[in-house]
Amino acid sequence: MFAQPITNRMRCLHVAVLLALSATAAQAQPLFANLYKQQYGYSPACTACHRDGGGSPLNNFGKQFKDAGESLAAFTKIGDLDADGDGFKNVVEAMAKANPGVKESTPNNKGAWLDISSLIPKEVQEQFPDVKEYLPRDAFLTPQDIERAKGMGATLSQKDDNTIYIPLKDKRPAGAALIFPAEYQGKAFFLMLVTDRQLTITSVQPINTRQVKEAANPALYGAFKGMALDKLTAGSGQDLKAAVANAVKKAGTLVFVRLKTA
Repeated sequence: MFAQPITNRMRCLHVAVLLALSATAAQAQPLFANLYKQQYGYSPACTACHRDGGGSPLNNFGKQFKDAGESLAAFTKIGDLDADGDGFKNVVEAMAKANPGVKESTPNNKGAWLDISSLIPKEVQEQFPDVKEYLPRDAFLTPQDIERAKGMGATLSQKDDNTIYIPLKDKRPAGAALIFPAEYQGKAFFLMLVTDRQLTITSVQPINTRQVKEAANPALYGAFKGMALDKLTAGSGQDLKAAVANAVKKAGTLVFVRLKTA
């Protein structure tokens, strides 16, 4: 079970950053959203830099950010550009809380891109169809988390920082979901882990397997159902099955150490 009930104070925390999943990166990158918030004062939806949300190809704003060095300074470098071609500079749109990566969103007509329904990945919402309220939580790893994960047989670092999505029913957590990266033969693909409120896996699913098409095979994921996050084992060997097991082990450990100590 979760370490403690979700309180009103916790629900009032700022909306956590979404994953910025690069189609070519070897890992998920909450770094983009963290830096975006530092620069502009609020957390973006993943459509700020992706065409169709997390895991989809980068839009022009995402490409500009990547080409400029994927750093806080990158926002300054690309601020005077107009990524989506709507006549407004990137910095003007971002400061106005419009989406600099979508032509239909402008300072005069921002749209609903920052509504909670846009801030929660559709893949997560589909796993909890009766849920209307979510608590996204930053999974920023502390040295204590990293050491605890090591004791569980998983090697984590701050590069593994991510966002955990917690669905709420009657103001109580009903489970957890995480979209996370895996790697096979130097190519990235993305998976989603879903648990119940006891942190037992209900499903592991492929989300984006464009670079590793064989990772879309459902047979790779069925064995994880019913496993407790703290009982996951790492894979052995160099095949795709082992790559999936290793990624799930890391992701499950991250969720466990963050929610059990949150």
